[in-house]
Amino acid sequence: MERILNNRTPNFIGKPVKVSGWVDTRRDHGKIVFLDLLDRSGILQIVCSPDLVREIHNEDVLEVEGNVQERPANMVNPNLETGKVEVSAEKVKILAKAQTLPFEIKDLKLTLPTLLDFRPLTLRNEKIRAIFKIQETILETFQKTLKDLGFTEFKSPTIVPANAEGGAAVFHIDYYNYDAYLAQSPQLYKQIMVGVFERVFTITSVYRAEPSVTTRHLSEYISLDAEMGFISSWEELLDTCEIVITNIFSQIQKENSAELKILGIELPKINEKIPRIKIREAQEKIFERTKRDNRKEPDLEPDDEKEICDFAKEKYNSDLIFITHYPTKKRPFYTHPDPEDKDYTLSFDLLCRGLEIVTGGQRINDYETLVSNIKKWGNNPGDFQYYLQAFKYGMPPEGGFALGLERITKQILGLENIREASIFPRDMERIDERLSVLQPKEKSKDAKKKTK
Repeated sequence: MERILNNRTPNFIGKPVKVSGWVDTRRDHGKIVFLDLLDRSGILQIVCSPDLVREIHNEDVLEVEGNVQERPANMVNPNLETGKVEVSAEKVKILAKAQTLPFEIKDLKLTLPTLLDFRPLTLRNEKIRAIFKIQETILETFQKTLKDLGFTEFKSPTIVPANAEGGAAVFHIDYYNYDAYLAQSPQLYKQIMVGVFERVFTITSVYRAEPSVTTRHLSEYISLDAEMGFISSWEELLDTCEIVITNIFSQIQKENSAELKILGIELPKINEKIPRIKIREAQEKIFERTKRDNRKEPDLEPDDEKEICDFAKEKYNSDLIFITHYPTKKRPFYTHPDPEDKDYTLSFDLLCRGLEIVTGGQRINDYETLVSNIKKWGNNPGDFQYYLQAFKYGMPPEGGFALGLERITKQILGLENIREASIFPRDMERIDERLSVLQPKEKSKDAKKKTK
């Protein structure tokens, strides 16, 4: 007999089946034992005699053969896809035994560090599984939306020869005794690829060696990047970003209603048109509302991001808002200046419930201007010759944007800490396990050597 998934059992009433999965719950009622068996399709109730399951506990992996039968009317569970049926077990085979659990998986009451220390186990919790089913929808929708818009997917490298974004927050690696770095973004590569396919996107890991532990930063995260050429206006970038975000929200509502119910959350409110406001206008509005004067700052402070989102909610009934025209000195060397005011750029961030989830803008496509800017930003054009080839030999007007997967997951689901939105989070205190509890490993002399 071939195994079937739990959610197919309603089609087999009165017939024998074989199902497999983990014991999610065991309930003993005298001469009858009920098991909730969990597989990738959901929960199924198994009815057993005590003799069949004498040595079985939660998280044991079972193979069960028996007959599918309708549940008594008073035992129907409308919250389950299999809630109208159960399997009367005739044969139970233990495929793997689970040791005594260190805590109750169904109702996790753990601190975040402990929850992450036991990640291989806590990922089995219903609510945590729901987070990452929704995250899967975000990934799939980003990919499908852009393909429908004529974008081509490519895979960007994560080992790079130079620091493209500027700043010191990069991870240096010893690459066969040469200097190399973990990529902070796929920015330069997706711009190169515009010269090949016009419209491209990539989904890749990126790395930021920021020496801080906050609820909004990770050392490694997933970046969802898009770049498009032959744009007629930089606002075309915002329009495309808006299509992507709207589709993501719509698809989550359609595909993940069960997960949203498990988590007990409502999606952020998004209007047909997301409001747009320049950063200086936003800072003026924040000053009017709070008397907090950050009007000369090059970026929004965390409290400012929350405040302008409150404003958007009150005025536009929107949990999202675009902030545009960031100062030139705040953005990377490739960002296109505003033709009407060179001190500002044709750039934007998208904020959701008080946190930036997307950043983007038009890029400089003129070779000489790029070379000049690389120098102005304190970099050596010689380090960017590979990248500059794409512009030296013709690049159309172009631009793009990037979504942080963990950030958008965090904000959509109202999670307190971004680590909750990462399956296996990395930060300055953790690589799987907390670094503080690992034995320090002495680096060999060879590993310390670098050839400049």
